[in-house]
Amino acid sequence: MNVARRLKPHPRAPTRSPKSLDALTRQVQVPARDPDTSMKLSTTTCAALVAFQSIGTAVAGGEGWSTDFEAARKKAAEEKKDILIDFDGSDWPGENVKLNDEVFAKDEFKKTAKDKFVLVEIDLPQDETKLTEAVRKKNEDLQEKFEIEMPPTVVLCDAAGKPFAVSAGYKSEGATKYLSHLEEMRAKKGKRDAAFAAADKLEGLEKARKLASALKETGLSDSAVPAFYPDEVAKIKAADPKDETGFVKSIDARDKLAKFEEDLDAFADRQDHEGALAFVEKNLKEGGFEGDAKQHIMITKAMIYAHIKKYDEALKAIDEAKSFAPDSEQAKQLDKVKERLVQMKNGKDPDEEEETEPEKK
Repeated sequence: MNVARRLKPHPRAPTRSPKSLDALTRQVQVPARDPDTSMKLSTTTCAALVAFQSIGTAVAGGEGWSTDFEAARKKAAEEKKDILIDFDGSDWPGENVKLNDEVFAKDEFKKTAKDKFVLVEIDLPQDETKLTEAVRKKNEDLQEKFEIEMPPTVVLCDAAGKPFAVSAGYKSEGATKYLSHLEEMRAKKGKRDAAFAAADKLEGLEKARKLASALKETGLSDSAVPAFYPDEVAKIKAADPKDETGFVKSIDARDKLAKFEEDLDAFADRQDHEGALAFVEKNLKEGGFEGDAKQHIMITKAMIYAHIKKYDEALKAIDEAKSFAPDSEQAKQLDKVKERLVQMKNGKDPDEEEETEPEKK
């Protein structure tokens, strides 16, 4: 996963933007009334358009929290605890602030979590000058290894540092419900271990499928899995040399998509919108991408069009994207994206309308 680059980022704009499509539906906006906010092109997974200002400070860290993942692994091993990593954005608005204020800062969480987890905060601020160069590099390396799309994202790992559950975002549910959510996440470790043990008793394709299913349940992206589970990946390849499970193909597809994003960054560096569009179109015509990956590239095309205010073309691209993989997780959210693009086309600010809605209990 590369760190997003943008076309003409505003000095007060975020230095990263979300990869997840759900994040896009929450944050894509019309050009703001305030001149301190502007539209940018992101070349992350959804090439999302993001324009918002920091409206608070989210800091999970403090007493009981570490910022050193390796030290946390040692402590977790000694104390026989799991590791909770909060990939936080200390100057990101919205969910980051709420997760800290409504969950991590509450005594209920502090009292319960200290007996179960070693707590780690990895800060991914918009303003990278908030961190020393060494800390920024260390945090970005972890972001890349875990393939974190945007903060807040909470990852649970075992004492060896292997992730077994991932939860992105926060739904304003409060400490009690969030602790219940964490318990559901913790249960995945037992299911993972049971699946691995069962797979050891199987052979061939059945063994490969059992292992692949268990790895998918961790919530990691396909391309992140080999870094944490190399032994299991090797077992899958040995048990399924013809890749009938499609496991190896999915990893290769992710790598190819990452190369696409890396190459697209060069157009962002040159502020070349037309070149970016031509590059995207070339990749679509040449083929080699299928299903979710092809859908992602078409969404990228839509976001570039939206960035240059060609909303009709953007809406058409969204419709095409949905047709490539209508049952994918991305496709389930495309209608929301389309609604926002229509609002942008009509000169409305979707987020302003959301702020007027009563908060759901």
